[in-house]
Amino acid sequence: MSFHNNSQHAVASAALRDATPMMRQFIEAKKVCPEALLLFRLGDFYETFNEDAKIAAKILGIALTSRDKGPDGIPMAGFPHHQLDVYIAKIIAAGYRVAVCDQVEDPKKAKGLVKRAITRIVSAGTVTDEALLDPKTFNYLAAVCQDHRTPRLEVGLAWVELSTGDFFTAWLPKHQLAEHIARIRPSEILYSETESFELPANSSLLTPRPDWTFGFRSAYDTLLKHFGIATLEGFGFSGNPVEIPALCAAGAILEYLNETQKQASTQIDSLMPYQINTHLEIDEITRKSLEIASTIRGGHRHGSLIDVLDHCITPMGSRLFGDAMASPLSSLEQIEERQDAVEECYKNDVLVADIRGQLRKVSDLTRILTRVLQNRCNPRDLAAIARTLRTLPFFREKLASVSSRKLRQLYDDIDPCENLSSLLSAALAENPPVVLRDGGLIRDNFNAELDELRSLQTSGKDWIARYQAAEIARSGIPTLKVGFNAVFGYYIEITNTHQTKIPANYIRKQTLKNAERYITPELKEYEEKVLTANEKAIALETAIFEQLREKTCEYRPTLQKISQAIAHLDVITMFAMISRERGYCRPTLIKEPTLHIRDGRHPVLDAIEPTGTFVPNDTTMNADSGNIQLITGPNMAGKSTFIRQTALLCVMAQVGCFIPAQTATIGICDRIFARVGASDEISRGHSTFMVEMTETARILNQATPNSLVILDEIGRGTSTYDGLSLAWAIVEHIHDKIGCRTLFATHYHELTELSDVLTDVQNLTVSIREQQGDVVFLHKIIPGAADKSYGIHVAKLAGVPQSVVRRSQEILTELENKDRLQTRGESLRGTRKFTVGTTQFSLFGADDHPVLSELQEINIDDMKPMDAMQLLARWKTRV
Repeated sequence: MSFHNNSQHAVASAALRDATPMMRQFIEAKKVCPEALLLFRLGDFYETFNEDAKIAAKILGIALTSRDKGPDGIPMAGFPHHQLDVYIAKIIAAGYRVAVCDQVEDPKKAKGLVKRAITRIVSAGTVTDEALLDPKTFNYLAAVCQDHRTPRLEVGLAWVELSTGDFFTAWLPKHQLAEHIARIRPSEILYSETESFELPANSSLLTPRPDWTFGFRSAYDTLLKHFGIATLEGFGFSGNPVEIPALCAAGAILEYLNETQKQASTQIDSLMPYQINTHLEIDEITRKSLEIASTIRGGHRHGSLIDVLDHCITPMGSRLFGDAMASPLSSLEQIEERQDAVEECYKNDVLVADIRGQLRKVSDLTRILTRVLQNRCNPRDLAAIARTLRTLPFFREKLASVSSRKLRQLYDDIDPCENLSSLLSAALAENPPVVLRDGGLIRDNFNAELDELRSLQTSGKDWIARYQAAEIARSGIPTLKVGFNAVFGYYIEITNTHQTKIPANYIRKQTLKNAERYITPELKEYEEKVLTANEKAIALETAIFEQLREKTCEYRPTLQKISQAIAHLDVITMFAMISRERGYCRPTLIKEPTLHIRDGRHPVLDAIEPTGTFVPNDTTMNADSGNIQLITGPNMAGKSTFIRQTALLCVMAQVGCFIPAQTATIGICDRIFARVGASDEISRGHSTFMVEMTETARILNQATPNSLVILDEIGRGTSTYDGLSLAWAIVEHIHDKIGCRTLFATHYHELTELSDVLTDVQNLTVSIREQQGDVVFLHKIIPGAADKSYGIHVAKLAGVPQSVVRRSQEILTELENKDRLQTRGESLRGTRKFTVGTTQFSLFGADDHPVLSELQEINIDDMKPMDAMQLLARWKTRV
């Protein structure tokens, strides 16, 4: 909301007083939405004025002009009205809101200034126009509300997709807010202007709203009024106080929509409580690290997991698939139900081919239906519904003999809607116009009155030809011509050379250079008859179209169910198709926290690299082999790929998709955590290492025995001993306190000693082959530990100057032959005693250890620091 002080009000009042009537109209409209760019309709253009014009000119790349000349001229910038959607998209992409002020009366019937009013306010989260939406993704508007009455600060989160009508709300602890916002990825977030949240400003438009819109009484009344009900119990709300912030957030969304849409959002007909912890939880950092929806570099969809898997044909299918990837299932029953459907299709490639061929004829039924309900549809929208309905008997026929529970359910949900389908197909032309006033949207022989009016228009050429011939014969003027234009209507044109032959009943209408144009009473009567017929035909077509729209609205619940069924059918057949084409297997899901994957492949690299070039690897994690795997090996050899691959295969399995592997048994994960890569948060004053430790702390505090954790190079952002000590302690904590499946890729070769003292730790390495000084990476994960990183070899491959490579090799050789600290001239004696005698004891929790005094008496002067640390670990195990 925007607030103005007294001086601003005074300036505005003075401007209103001195302005022209049209500018006063603009100023009054601007006062309704001062925070938005106002697009003001003037004839065939939308214009912006004052500061709005300066902003619009910069964003849209259009000319900035002035309404009046001189220093006091009003800045203005405009564009043709038919380019509205294109320019709205650009304005929203730049982070602004748009208010559209249209002419709300016919200029021909207006007395004085044409009436104008704001017909809609568009923001990133309230877009419904097809041209402004990505058909493959949901466009959510979210709201956040905090409840201060509970000790742990419960937060309410609500989100709505205006173009589909889907409306959800949830209540959750405040520390989980960020990960759920990352899951739904809203385009706009509403929050109370008196509250403070750490919200993702980079990815969403943040909109502060008045505090009263989040008040419980106001929000609750808004919800009841919108749905026309007396209680929310029918939607699954029990009246528990913990639900209050969620309902407040939902009410705030409806209040915002009432303010911006200028009409009832009738497509929103239910509010669904979202149950937290009923899906596989994946936080924002993990989603980015695994590149599920976008790549780490650039944040692009291309190259992400969703990108390589999404081969859906319909927009509804792509949106459903994206939502499934954002919220993988955690119910074994639901996963297996989806797998059964995929497997049945996998085994019947003819069925899949037939269904997917027919899906190409299906339109975006969900979003079209919303436009129909909002009375923003055009003739082609109804024609698209008709085409979609004509495909339904085919789907019913193909699904008639299926056996899996999910496919049987889809068969039941696909109602052919024979009456509506027949009506729309009989009424609408095959390719109707976009605009009603263009006419021609209703088929011939559908309405007798319309056929008669059209006949009157189409027979006009014959009548004119006959009339022209008759007048030539009567007047004796061979060059007499009957014509028509939009300004003067029908006319008889006679050149000046025949002026003496003009009949007496001709009435002069227009003078040209070499001719005169006339009208006769008979021609005038015909003109009125034809023009009236055209207007009547368009009015009748418009009335028929409105009847068809209303009839379609009556089928809304059925059409919504059909849309969902088609989306599921698209996703299931897509899973089956890519599984067959890429050699995927059906994984066995179990509740026990184990992991057995044979010849697993990274789903993205396997899809984009030439067939057969990706090297598969096994993953085995259980009580016998160890649930904590330490992976060492050279840079560029595939450690990071392997650990991410394992996590992505678990995500795919819990979505219900088959996975790139020979066989797989996967214990269902409750959460997946990933700490991969290096980044900083300068805006929050956090260094790369601080971010790394913050993310690691989150994992250690939230992971459970049923979680999957992947860690890559933890501790590399600080000094060697600090980092190594932290990495060692982190592995111990996971082993002793959590016990979850963990993949830990590291260059700290010293950590491999942990397998000697921790029973649940196993060492893996990446195999290589050295040939005449060159290194060949085999990308195969095998049992064992590495003792080199081959970083200099990678630097050579990256194009580092040869002189640097040679010199680094000389230094490495020298360091390997001498103690590293001694080559830098540092004293080791005191440092070693201090490190082993005090700090390291505290790090490993040994300051109260019964053998502390005995360890301190050991002579370690000739021992390397890491040898002393390992000695300490072995002493701890013995006691």
